[in-house]
Amino acid sequence: MLHEFVVKTKSKTELIDLTTKVQKIIEQANIRTGQCIIFVPHTTAGITINENADPTVEEDILRQINKVIPFKDNYQHLEGNSAAHIKATLFGSSEQIIIEQGELLLGTWQGVYFAEFDGPRTRRVNIKLIEG
Repeated sequence: MLHEFVVKTKSKTELIDLTTKVQKIIEQANIRTGQCIIFVPHTTAGITINENADPTVEEDILRQINKVIPFKDNYQHLEGNSAAHIKATLFGSSEQIIIEQGELLLGTWQGVYFAEFDGPRTRRVNIKLIEG
C-alpha cells in the first residue's frame, strides 16, 4: 500500500515531527505487523529519526547542521542551494521502520522527522506499508 501526503514548511530549515501522521496511516490501513518505508522525493529535504520528547533537540540539530554546512560558502551550484543538497544527503531520503502490534517500533523517545533544508516549500512524503 502506497500513501502520500503533503508537508508545508514555514522556514528555511525545519524539522517537522511526522510520527503521529505516519502512525494514523498505519492504523487506517489496519496493518498489525510489517514494515513502513518513509521516502521523501526531494533533493533538498530528508527524513530522520531522533528524540521527540524535548523540542530543544530539534533546535540544537538545526543550529549545528547550519553551522557545519553554512548557506553561503563559495558553492559552485548556480541555483544557490548547495548547502540544502549537502544537508539532505547527510540526513538521507528514507527510513524503514518495523511495524509490530499495529505500531511503529520506535524507541521510547524516538520520533520520525521531515527535515526541510530549502524552505519554505510544499513537499511530498511517500509511505509504503508492507504487511507481513
